[in-house]
Amino acid sequence: MRHLRIFVVVAEALHFSRAAELLGMAQPPLSQAVRRLEKDLGAELFDRSRRQVRLTAAGTVLLDEARELLAREDRARALVRRARDGDLGTLRAGVPPDTPAPVLHALLAACGERLPGPRVDLQEVTTEEQLRLLASGRLDVGLVHQPVDTTDLTVGTHVPLELGVVLPRTSPLARLPEVELADLAGHDLVLFPRASAPGWYDATLDLCRRAGFAPRRVRHARNPEFLIGLVTAGCGVAFDQGPVARKEPRVAWRPLVGRPLVQRTAPVWPARGAHPAARHFAEIAAGVLSRDRTSVFRGDGHGDDGGDGRGDVRRDGHGDVRGDGRGGFQGGSPGHAGASARGGLPPRPWTVVYG
Repeated sequence: MRHLRIFVVVAEALHFSRAAELLGMAQPPLSQAVRRLEKDLGAELFDRSRRQVRLTAAGTVLLDEARELLAREDRARALVRRARDGDLGTLRAGVPPDTPAPVLHALLAACGERLPGPRVDLQEVTTEEQLRLLASGRLDVGLVHQPVDTTDLTVGTHVPLELGVVLPRTSPLARLPEVELADLAGHDLVLFPRASAPGWYDATLDLCRRAGFAPRRVRHARNPEFLIGLVTAGCGVAFDQGPVARKEPRVAWRPLVGRPLVQRTAPVWPARGAHPAARHFAEIAAGVLSRDRTSVFRGDGHGDDGGDGRGDVRRDGHGDVRGDGRGGFQGGSPGHAGASARGGLPPRPWTVVYG
């Protein structure tokens, strides 16, 4: 395993002297370790015939395998240390950085009620980092944005969440109850960094381009507050679940026509050697995310002058404005429909603008 670790560092640096510096060792023993590994495997791993070191075909194959083997070794060592130290009573769970505070609160409360055994150590970690931590045994369960490579992982229930668009309140598009993706053509887009969740990042941009929205420039924001700040400053439009945007009066959140952007989040945990409470946490988390999804679509919380999400008013096939039966109005008086849709609660005032 030591020789494999040396090989991986050399393969990534493609420079023996630089690899030796990274490993804190002299170059001769490093070169000897690589030669010994090549002798054991019966294949040349590096092409040294040119000025720049390159991987051979055999070296390229070994690199992927070596990374996987080393990750498994790290995980095995971590599990043994935890068992030795009696730390199996802690469940280390990862959640995406864009998880709203109310969801985190509900998740911790639900774990306190339904997962009384282990302590839950909730960590804010990007999807890509969660996958690395799960592979190395430094995380027991995670909530990741799909699509991801789930090799060697068990995947729980997928929870879909439809995203809307965040616009500067002064934008002409903010006057619409719903926005087409193609309407955003010519705008910059504020998006999370690709390294956070490459699969979802690429899928988002691909869908936008196919719908007629090719952003002039893509800016990056790691957290929802910064994302909203960039939109407020006129640096572009963004896609968001809604609750954070509705708290900022200088922006407007609008649903997208046809609901084309669906972010799917799923709990994942190791297929082998999983923490005993990982599956139970995954079930709890999926339930909390599903309830939050319902709450967001119902329009709970903060609305703005164009409506509040799925309880918004929107255009029908004839260009008129109507409610959608989820907290808006649909025939009769607005107050009656709003009360029935919300379980008999006093109706909220709705503003309907006919253009």
